[in-house]
Amino acid sequence: MPAYVISEVEMRDPDGFEAYRVLAAKTIAQYDGRYLVRGGKAELAEGDLPPKAIVIVEFPSMARLKQWYTSPEYAEALKIRAGALERRLLFVEGVVPA
Repeated sequence: MPAYVISEVEMRDPDGFEAYRVLAAKTIAQYDGRYLVRGGKAELAEGDLPPKAIVIVEFPSMARLKQWYTSPEYAEALKIRAGALERRLLFVEGVVPA
């Protein structure tokens, strides 16, 4: 069953943000993930809070997603992320394709 990383992101440091994006993308591909949404225009349909940049990444399973998140490769990207951006991060199980 697929699993998704949903990230709501606010950039703090443009150079650090770009370095994080490059490194994170390499690790995501290495762990069989693929971007479905990567910061495209977001439009508020309901609610009060203005949307931030949204990123959605699909992995083949929750186990593979967690392998990526706890990997030594992604740990390097997390070091950069700390000063480059703030985010909310969710792990969500998908549904079995019909």
